[in-house]
Amino acid sequence: MTGIIVLIIYALIMVGATILMTNKERNMERFCVGDRNIGWFVSALSIAATWIWAPALFTSTENAYTKGFAGLFCFLVPNVLCLILFIPFARKIRAEMPHGITLSGYMYAKYKSKSVRNIYLFQLGALSALSTGVQLLAGSKILSMITGIPFWLMTIIMAAIAFSYSQFSGIKASILTDAIQMIFMLITSVCFVVFGTWNAGGMDTWASGLGGINGDGFSLVSERGWEIFLGFGLPTTVGLLSGPFGDQCFWQRAFCVKKNHIGRAFLVGALLFGIVPLSMGILGFIGAGTGYVAADTGVINFELISTLFPSWAVVPFLFMVVSGLLSTIDSNLCAIASLTTDIKTKKTSTFGKIAMICLLLVGIAVANIPGLTVTHLFLMYGTLRAATMLPTIFTLKRVKLTANGVTTGIIFSLVVGLPIFAYGNIYSIATYKTAGSLLTVLSAGIIAIIVSHIQKTGGAIQNGK
Repeated sequence: MTGIIVLIIYALIMVGATILMTNKERNMERFCVGDRNIGWFVSALSIAATWIWAPALFTSTENAYTKGFAGLFCFLVPNVLCLILFIPFARKIRAEMPHGITLSGYMYAKYKSKSVRNIYLFQLGALSALSTGVQLLAGSKILSMITGIPFWLMTIIMAAIAFSYSQFSGIKASILTDAIQMIFMLITSVCFVVFGTWNAGGMDTWASGLGGINGDGFSLVSERGWEIFLGFGLPTTVGLLSGPFGDQCFWQRAFCVKKNHIGRAFLVGALLFGIVPLSMGILGFIGAGTGYVAADTGVINFELISTLFPSWAVVPFLFMVVSGLLSTIDSNLCAIASLTTDIKTKKTSTFGKIAMICLLLVGIAVANIPGLTVTHLFLMYGTLRAATMLPTIFTLKRVKLTANGVTTGIIFSLVVGLPIFAYGNIYSIATYKTAGSLLTVLSAGIIAIIVSHIQKTGGAIQNGK
């Protein structure tokens, strides 16, 4: 019953805040980017909340518990850095395309090529679907355990809640609700750390858990530390550092925030984000330090809060989980709606809302695939978005590429690199995961340069003749 009450209250707060504080939007551009003058602090809260998805809440605790400090470090640091490294590129795209809406639209404007636009639309759309699926998977898993509602039905309920307020005013609703959600997550996560530390016997308890439950994950340069880095840290870093570059959610916010506040918004957003997974990671250290034996390491934070905290603590935890997951889902919904501006001549919010519904249906289907885990989807998601990282950066840095070069590079990375990584990810083979992630991110850029050079050289020879 507790979980049902949390969902009802959450839905009422989000829908009520959206209706009271935003206006219903029918104009597609305003639905996607608002007035392009959103303040830096609200934007920072939205950026942080959007970046807090299932892995930030669950993988951070799981890695701290199972892999110790090395595991949390390999997850937390690239998560924060990627948002900071994104700043100059966000400024660049806003300066070059002040009235832009999407990354795919920017790439089309640069290359005048439908193939470039379409490969970016495919990648951005696939990312939104995977991201939505992983949020629904993580949230529904816990909520169905608590409420007794079947897992498949819970995925539909969560999807319906996100749609209920996102479709009202688009990006304005997303940013407003993100800000509310982030403030709550910050307060709750810090309180959990303070109370958990006190209740478990002080800082000595979680300090003794820095090596993880097996005690071998503290050092970054030990044999175990290198194993963690190669099997988890490297593919995670590749996926995360490429994160904003291949995610329409962040390009969309670059077009929304006040032009001269982009840097401040993303920097503060990165720092605010870091507080939540760090807090969840400390809970993992506390669990390891107390010798707690997890029944399911994927939801170890929920187990710890249920065990080490008073029974009422489950309520704010559920609010935090629902806030973190739905903040990413509603951002994905706005992202997919914005992508329709690249394929629909008549730009109305109705078509964008249809795209939202389609995304949720795909996300529900992904979440209900038997045997999938949050970590599997997280790593797959990260590697997929790495496919467009270098072509995007090269374009923003004015490296002279051709449309065929960009398209060929991205297709090669998706067809060759991604399957290798997927194989290693499914069967937990570190070598394949490392090779696949590096091949995906590097081949797209290298092949784009090679093909572009060959094409330009061939054209020059022809012209010379």
